Amino acid sequence: MRVNRARLGLALLTLPTLLVAMDLTALMLALPRLSADLGASGVQQLWISDSYGLMVAGLVITMGTLGDRIGRRRLLLTGAAAFAVLSVVAAFAVDPLMLIVARALLGVAGATLAPSTLALITTMFPDGKQRGQAIAVWATCQFAGGALGPVLAGFLLQHFWWGSVFLAAVPAMAVLLLAGPFLLPEFRSEAAGRLDPAGVGLSLVAVLLVLYGVKELPVGGAPLVPVLALLAGTGLGYLFVRRQLRMEQPLLDLRLLRGRLFTAVLVALVLAGVAMAGTGLLVTQYLQSVLGHSPFASAVLFAPMGLGVAAGTMAAPRLARRMAAGTAIAGGLACSAVGALLLVGVGADGAGSLPLVMTGITVLALGTGPLFALGTGLVLGSVPPERAGSAASMSETGNYFGGTLGFALLGTVAAAVYRDRTGGGSDSLAGAVEAARHLPAAQGAELLRTARAAFTAGVHVTGLIAALLFAGLAVLTLALRPAERPEPEALRETVHS
Repeated sequence: MRVNRARLGLALLTLPTLLVAMDLTALMLALPRLSADLGASGVQQLWISDSYGLMVAGLVITMGTLGDRIGRRRLLLTGAAAFAVLSVVAAFAVDPLMLIVARALLGVAGATLAPSTLALITTMFPDGKQRGQAIAVWATCQFAGGALGPVLAGFLLQHFWWGSVFLAAVPAMAVLLLAGPFLLPEFRSEAAGRLDPAGVGLSLVAVLLVLYGVKELPVGGAPLVPVLALLAGTGLGYLFVRRQLRMEQPLLDLRLLRGRLFTAVLVALVLAGVAMAGTGLLVTQYLQSVLGHSPFASAVLFAPMGLGVAAGTMAAPRLARRMAAGTAIAGGLACSAVGALLLVGVGADGAGSLPLVMTGITVLALGTGPLFALGTGLVLGSVPPERAGSAASMSETGNYFGGTLGFALLGTVAAAVYRDRTGGGSDSLAGAVEAARHLPAAQGAELLRTARAAFTAGVHVTGLIAALLFAGLAVLTLALRPAERPEPEALRETVHS
């Protein structure tokens, strides 16, 4: 493939990379308005947020293997077409259930896009240096998409209804479908493993049951069903692990976890995703419903979180030239812990809180850059080129599963704190804001004061949990890092390009 064509193909691949990331973060900003319009309860809001990332996390490994087998370009274009159609369905959803189902199906389509883009890059750029530069561009676009998602959503919400957030994906997917057959090469591997339907089913059901239990257990009422869901999900997860360890060509090659730094990176990808998604969910709602900023202003104020990750990713190569990858990752995670801890100091009255929030999310995000930059190279360097789709899907699984779990876990914890502080009199801050509009001025003001103070308490708890997660990951990475610099050639090419 000529260099110019490869570069045009890389530019084309940034579209699904940006959109998959934007689809996760854009919904954060639209959530208060669509919840009020559709009458979504607090639990339904969590499912609206979770269903997309849940399906991506559960199916991205499968789609990586499928792409290696049937063709990475074919899978990418099929997923793009489905993504465009389902985006229209989500935009015109008439009730919470319809939106939850549409979001889940969008997750299935999104799972085809995530591993295909990175795997195709390895085919388009066989030269190590060029491939490293391309991966850096890919990573930057992924996190820039996270920053641009709220900005685009804020602009659209300022002028249109919440469904326009979903329709934004349609033109970009159309461009990908039209240009993809001409600019992107096809690649399929004869050595790709067969699909494992039983393994796919076990992993999906296990994740669904665990997340259901995590979300429902703190809600109140009879805890028997959520506890049983957690136990069943854990049991099915154990069966999935045993099945993968016994297969010659597993869906998920768990033998790679024998590498200490590799294990630390995957654990860090998941738990960093938990911390970032949880804080992102709370901060976007805090900016709107507590500090009173418009959707577009909130999007602009929240953008430093995604841009901070992109900046940290770009700075990682320079750090890696001066220290081992494990040390660079651990240092970044310690920085993130400090940023998360700043969120504990924000107030409900807005006095001095905005600079503290912006500083906190920027420092938090900046510190995660080395983890995402070096971790991707480490994962790709652990398998032969013909398994690039499966390798790419492993790193994506860590990201998306962590994000989904962050929405569910930290979102549920914050919701429990909110209900406790309001005495169970309010289900969500969005509901309290809507209810206050229909009350006399004095009663409405008191309801808002109580609700905002309760929500701010949830932000404090979330920030503290995130700080503990980042600090623990920094210690873990330092403890498991090898004594020498990482050896895989692909990692050096990615980092030093």
